[in-house]
Parts: sequence; structure tokens; C-alpha cells
Amino acid sequence: MSVVALVPAAGRGERLGYGMPKALVPVNGVPLLTRAVQGLFASGQVQHVVIAAPPSDVDQVHTATASLAPAGGAVHVLSGGAERTDSVRLALEHALSVIPDTTIVLVHDAARAFTPPQVIADVVAAVREGHDAVIPVLPVADTIKQVDEVGVVVSTPDRAGLRVVQTPQGFRAETLKAAYCSGIAATDDAGLVEKNGGEVHTVPGHAHAMKITTPFDLAVAEALFAGEQP
Repeated sequence: MSVVALVPAAGRGERLGYGMPKALVPVNGVPLLTRAVQGLFASGQVQHVVIAAPPSDVDQVHTATASLAPAGGAVHVLSGGAERTDSVRLALEHALSVIPDTTIVLVHDAARAFTPPQVIADVVAAVREGHDAVIPVLPVADTIKQVDEVGVVVSTPDRAGLRVVQTPQGFRAETLKAAYCSGIAATDDAGLVEKNGGEVHTVPGHAHAMKITTPFDLAVAEALFAGEQP
């Protein structure tokens, strides 16, 4: 039985301003995607990683990641889709057809390249314990306001019951497959499962699983992890 991680990495990353796919942008000389894949394997739980890359960069991504898999593991690279959900769907279809013993599927953002391996292991463990869907989360530190279409505050939700969601999100393979076959739309994979009637369990996330999206995020990561070997 295999644990397979899907990494949708076809985004162009315009906000980072590097003129290259976001997943290939380096942090202290090492691409985000390389760090993310290394973290997945370092968890000791993942046997296969399926990367959905920009169609024009499949060969480059393959070159950057092929040697990262440990003995008995493998990295698969395929062309991603126009949207993130398209990339996840393509990667999931590949995993289920090429890796027939896939039982647990993780969906992980390359932009969360510094997610600690323990968080990844905790997500897998929770799925193994019987949960259909599992996400790592952090408490919300800021006060949240709900506003109307003209920017007027209409309510202040109690942040005690709110959580910030990170990745990897983990699923029983059949649960994620059913959600993607449902035709429902959602902003993330756990939301898709939730809308399809599934229950989503949470485990503690970690501040290092920050999502690197803007030049500011990149600068923070470079300062925070300066000198760290991937």
C-alpha cells in the first residue's frame, strides 16, 4: 500500500516576479519544488511524488527532482492543467492508474516548501487511523471581520473556532477520487471533500509551513532559513 503525494506546480508565479514557474524559484539557491519534495520523502511516509508541472517545463522539473526519491520511491512528472484543480485531477488520475496500490493521497503545495516532515507524518498517521480527510491547521491570530460589498463591517466572527489551513492535505484515495468525480467546485481539496459530504479532520500545523507567494514571503523565508541545508 502506497502513500502518494500530488504536487500541483504548474503555476507561473507572476507575483514573485522571477519570470519562471513559482515552483522553480530558489530560496537560498534551492528551488521551492526541490525543498518540498525532499520534505515529503523525509517524512518517511511517502513512496511516490507526482508533480504536475508547466507543460513547457516538464523536462526541467524532471531533471531537478528525479534524483530526490529514496530507494523504493519515485518521482513522476507530467504536464499540469490551466488551473490548480486541473493539475490535481491529472496527477490523481496518473497516480491511480500507474501506482495501483495507492491507498493514501496527499496534496501538497510546492510553495509550502518548508513544511516540517513531522507535520506530513502526522497527516498520514491520521488518515491511517481511519479519517477520510485530514488537514494541518493553525489558530487564527488576528481579529477577523466580515464586510459587505462596499467594505462596511457586518460581523466579527469568533476566531476561537477559526483555523488557517496548510498543506499537505491527506485523503483516502477513494475519498479524493469521489470528490473529484462529483463535479463540485471548491477552493481547496478538503473543501471539495467537505462539499461532497465528507468529514475533514484536523491536526496541528506549523509556522514553517508558510506559503511563499510574494517577494516579501520569499525574503522572510530566505532570512529564516539562511544556511539551512535542504
